[in-house]
Amino acid sequence: QVRLAESGGGSVQAGGSLRLSCAASGFISTLNAMGWYRQAPGQQRELRKLVASVTRGGDTEYAISVKGRFTISRDNAKNTVSLQMNSLKPEDTAVYYCSADLPGFRYWGQGTQVTVSS
Repeated sequence: QVRLAESGGGSVQAGGSLRLSCAASGFISTLNAMGWYRQAPGQQRELRKLVASVTRGGDTEYAISVKGRFTISRDNAKNTVSLQMNSLKPEDTAVYYCSADLPGFRYWGQGTQVTVSS
């Protein structure tokens, strides 16, 4: 069992910044990629979209819509992953979910709301 504890999020005006953090605990000896997904208001869970991910080796992947504005980072020693979000736009408004991959299964955090007003 893996538990993901998220922190950060909140409300900000367009152009502002927020930082999300996520700490993994439990059976994490084989933790692979970690990342962040988001689910826009009214969307079903199946439509949750990748924002950014980072492998244990440090390879990163970003959604096109956030490239150059968001930065994902990971601390393998602490089993944490963070997402620095700059130049936020109203369309970034969503519930953001931390994810952690173990062989054959993806774990999810409880989600944290990010609201960007124009």
